[in-house]
Amino acid sequence: MDLFSSLSNHNDGGFQLKRDVVFFDIESTGLNVLKDRIVQIAMIKYRKDGGPPEELEMLINPGIPISKEAMDVHGITLNDVRDKPLFKDVAIKLHEFIGDADLAGYNSDRFDLPLLSEEFYRCGIDLEVEKRKNIDVQKIFYKMEPRTLKAAYSFYCGKEMVNAHDAMVDVRATVEVLLGQIIKYKGVDYEDSDGLVIKNPIKNDIDALYEFTADHRVVDFTQRLRRNTSGEIVFNFGKYLNREVKSVFRQDKNYYHWILQKDFSSQVKKIVKSLMEEVEKEGLT
Repeated sequence: MDLFSSLSNHNDGGFQLKRDVVFFDIESTGLNVLKDRIVQIAMIKYRKDGGPPEELEMLINPGIPISKEAMDVHGITLNDVRDKPLFKDVAIKLHEFIGDADLAGYNSDRFDLPLLSEEFYRCGIDLEVEKRKNIDVQKIFYKMEPRTLKAAYSFYCGKEMVNAHDAMVDVRATVEVLLGQIIKYKGVDYEDSDGLVIKNPIKNDIDALYEFTADHRVVDFTQRLRRNTSGEIVFNFGKYLNREVKSVFRQDKNYYHWILQKDFSSQVKKIVKSLMEEVEKEGLT
């Protein structure tokens, strides 16, 4: 019996979706989400209407060198991508494939999602991650069974991964791991380090999985901004560490302009622009 059949026996079918969800994985030139580029992307879309999954995979010419460390991991060389399209040539196709879907991946919150968001931003496209539910399957794994995608695949699926770090192999494995997690943790409670018990957090529900894995204190993927205990957005770096962003902007507008000129993510710049607009509106009332 495969994982989809097992899940069907437990939960009346595949993923129970309120809207489409796209699982995705990226291979890149390096690990800097602001400066590195995508060399391979693979996506699988699951539809809320129960239609068959749709796959999209492509190699991309990054336009910059691929680091040796990255090549050692995924094996993709500049010769492999020399004649492939640039990201800007396929950005619209990728964005249309994603549509208004929620997103899911493995370690996607810290790497794949911010890197993809930056690639779209350079093409004038806003991925609007704040309007999507983003499921990082790794977070479920680390919380419930603190390990790598290969280990997760072996643990939850009982199989050995072949060709790990090929993007489509990895994204297919991620799908199977999440299905395995839903089955394994059906009815299992979670107790955190403070003794707080969450009843049955792993269920066939994207909203529930998002709430279990999301850290609502984190405001942006690069963790330059966060929310304090009062829910206010504060700086998580620099001379204004832990200071409320809007309070700083009221006193030091030059700091706002400095952020816009420096190597901060498009997401950070979008958030601080919105906060500055609030500050300026306050000044007009």
